[in-house]
Amino acid sequence: MNTSYAAPGAASLETIAAHAEEWLFEAAAHLWRAELKGETPLFPERLSIHGERDACPRRLFVQARHVFSYCELGRLGWKGPWREMVHANVDFLVERGRRADGFYIHRFDHRGDVFDPRADLYDQAFMLLALAHAGRALERPKLFAAAEELGDALEKAWRLPHGGYFEGEIAVCPPYRQNPHMHLLECFIALHEVTGAPRWRRDAEHIARLCARSFLHAETGALLEYFDAGLRPLEGQDGRVVEPGHCFEWAWLFETLAEWDAPDATAVSDRLAAFARRHGLDFVRGVAINEVTTDGRVRNAAARLWPQTERLKAALARLRRTGEEEERAEAAAAYAGLLKYFETPRRGAWRDKLEPDGSWGEEPAPGSSMYHITCALAELIDTAEGGGGSGRGADEPRPAAARPLHGREAV
Repeated sequence: MNTSYAAPGAASLETIAAHAEEWLFEAAAHLWRAELKGETPLFPERLSIHGERDACPRRLFVQARHVFSYCELGRLGWKGPWREMVHANVDFLVERGRRADGFYIHRFDHRGDVFDPRADLYDQAFMLLALAHAGRALERPKLFAAAEELGDALEKAWRLPHGGYFEGEIAVCPPYRQNPHMHLLECFIALHEVTGAPRWRRDAEHIARLCARSFLHAETGALLEYFDAGLRPLEGQDGRVVEPGHCFEWAWLFETLAEWDAPDATAVSDRLAAFARRHGLDFVRGVAINEVTTDGRVRNAAARLWPQTERLKAALARLRRTGEEEERAEAAAAYAGLLKYFETPRRGAWRDKLEPDGSWGEEPAPGSSMYHITCALAELIDTAEGGGGSGRGADEPRPAAARPLHGREAV
């Protein structure tokens, strides 16, 4: 077993961030690169924990997530060919993935041909996120125009009269889910911050109001998962399901809305984070678990990788706002939990599922997690540098064209 991932222990946030940057730049960024040879510049859908690729279909949202990740890697200063990969991949997605009605398909086969032409709300959200980041990173305004066209299609065909969006042609509704709406909020925030267009702020605020009105459990402040056609919680146990990782993810988003002076944003973040920390952490394994119920009972004690990244992001965003030592300690604990997943035979791969007994599920490393990991580690690096930490240092800013979307250079 590779033992080079040992947690930095009681090290400073700056030391932890340097540790994260080294792993991200020297291991993960190289392993998950797109193939630039040939006509299909696609990123891996998954890898074995030994780093081996296979010929499987490629989901569009995973490709879009990789576009986001490599834009962030470029912003952070990775010297690999991120620009060439992003250029080729985002052009491929727009040219081959866009349907005549303006929506984007679900999957390509491993050769890059359309494998599943159905459109799904989750996929559209990540395509919007990819267009926002690629448009900014590559300085290509036409990608912002493509985002406008997709936004128009969503508004025209999938906007629901009582709020929110139709989930597309794959999900069977009900139940309706908060999850694709959460990612719409993320992409609307990103698009507003890179373009300044009022429509994206309007759409972001619509989703935030929808969350506060329909997705939050009034008594506890927890985030519910499943809803009926009127976006009311389902009857029975399914209507009481809470995923701590999603509580953390929404808390992180509401911290950004607080920077916009959105009403009650910090209060929502506080309640979400408090519930997830009180009921969603296993302190024996040091990780955030998959599911609980609104009364705090454990529903699924396994722990996937992605909730660990969202726990870290929420702690860092709250640290920037509050400066509290509790948030700094929580960020360090979240990072220590995340590192467990990086202990693989091939450096740069990861494990996805920690079982309740402490064993690992034997399955490929999902490429979808690169987005979660890159976003969390970028938050860590930015937060440490904004605090005058090591790395590039406070006196060595990044180029203006590569600034983070959320205006967090000098925190």
